[in-house]
Amino acid sequence: MQKQNITLSLPQSLIKQAKHLASSRHTSLSELMRESLQERVEEADGYRAAMNRQLCLMRTGFDLGTNGVITPSRDEIHERG
Repeated sequence: MQKQNITLSLPQSLIKQAKHLASSRHTSLSELMRESLQERVEEADGYRAAMNRQLCLMRTGFDLGTNGVITPSRDEIHERG
């Protein structure tokens, strides 16, 4: 995997907290950032894949065993006795 350096502008308080977190996990700030970004990307990819599956299901529809024919009318279904 080829790596590339980037420059980020972050609040000093956030950098201090992130360094402390990385230190407590015995890792580098770079590794902590990489893991966090990787999680975000995977989450977005998973959401997109789930959305595409659901849109496909909506386009296809479901077989409810009626062969597309609904025998009772709307009024019959909602008839109150």
